[in-house]
Amino acid sequence: MLVNLSDVLTSEGKVTTLSVPLEMTSFRSGMGNFRILQASPISFVITNAGIGKARIEGNASLTFQARCDRCLTEVPVTLDLEFDELVVSPDVTVTDEDADETLSFMEGFQLNVEIFVCEEILMNWPMKILCREDCKGVCPKCGKNRNEGDCGCDTFVPDPRMAAIQDIFNANKEV
Repeated sequence: MLVNLSDVLTSEGKVTTLSVPLEMTSFRSGMGNFRILQASPISFVITNAGIGKARIEGNASLTFQARCDRCLTEVPVTLDLEFDELVVSPDVTVTDEDADETLSFMEGFQLNVEIFVCEEILMNWPMKILCREDCKGVCPKCGKNRNEGDCGCDTFVPDPRMAAIQDIFNANKEV
């Protein structure tokens, strides 16, 4: 969805408040494809911040279906997005301090809401998604979810400093 910002960018002191429904049904990134279970409307307060500049402030709440990083169980992940961005009109020359960011979510005088929200999701995505804080993960041998119970696999890990000596004993062992 595109939101026209031309009147806010050209009128000094202009403030516009919008509530835009999110049309996305999933979020796709290098981490995978995540289905959006629930999304609140995106609230925008767009304020003129000088000649050809506007400040976009707002918030949204999104719930995704994702997998636990340890046990691969599907869990809902809720992101509460708060944003505050400065956008510049395409006909205004950009100074050095504004040149740091490339505004890929702007298409001329219009704000592409989906690209804007995708960038905000990427900025706020959690480093690790867990089904619970004490998640035990999966067994490295058989793949059973350890949260559901013990699998009985041998989990003995030999001391790596002694592995070379163990190899010598195994090589000279008579069968």
